[in-house]
Amino acid sequence: MPSRATHPEDSAVLVSTDESTPYKEDLSNKIKEQKIVVDELSNLKKNRKVYKQQQNSNIFFLADRTEMLSQSKNTLDELKKEYQEIENSEKTKIKK
Repeated sequence: MPSRATHPEDSAVLVSTDESTPYKEDLSNKIKEQKIVVDELSNLKKNRKVYKQQQNSNIFFLADRTEMLSQSKNTLDELKKEYQEIENSEKTKIKK
């Protein structure tokens, strides 16, 4: 199964609060996508093979299922943390 893992470093650009709405929506979409990846990897049978796409390429390599699941969960956690930071900064800006 190809894994389109989203890497938070791809989107780790600080954006001012005025422009954060499209960025926040993009981040929300990435979180939804990553949740699906984690769910799919979690529900695979133990003997199923998992392939990881080479970055910026159409080449796939055989990968360890548990390692991919762990990486995907970490990525999801990082995306959620980043989203929460945006939410908190918006709330702080509104209070001021």
